Amino acid sequence: MNIALWIVQGLLGAGFIFSGWMKAFLPVQAAASWPWVKDVPRGFVSFIGIAELIGALGLIAPQATNVAPVLTPMAAIGLAAIVLFGAVFHVMRKEYREIGVNIVFMALALFVAIGRL
Repeated sequence: MNIALWIVQGLLGAGFIFSGWMKAFLPVQAAASWPWVKDVPRGFVSFIGIAELIGALGLIAPQATNVAPVLTPMAAIGLAAIVLFGAVFHVMRKEYREIGVNIVFMALALFVAIGRL
């Protein structure tokens, strides 16, 4: 089970680093990849990106270093919440095909949270 959790943590970490980096530091590429970015204030998109980057760090570092490993499931819960709010946002905008990615990321984050608690 530990190996499965590490694999999922790595995949989630990579996914959130990718999306968080684009949202926080590459606004032109983010707007080209995700149409919703054009309709949301730039500061809010950056905030989401930075939260995703911090969450990705929280998925890996505490558990890997054994320094406050309780932060890993907390980071996973926080990322699951971000993704849940993103799914609600996509439903409100009638962007239904975007929700599949949100559901997968939320399920994986909850798997990590439950597995690490």
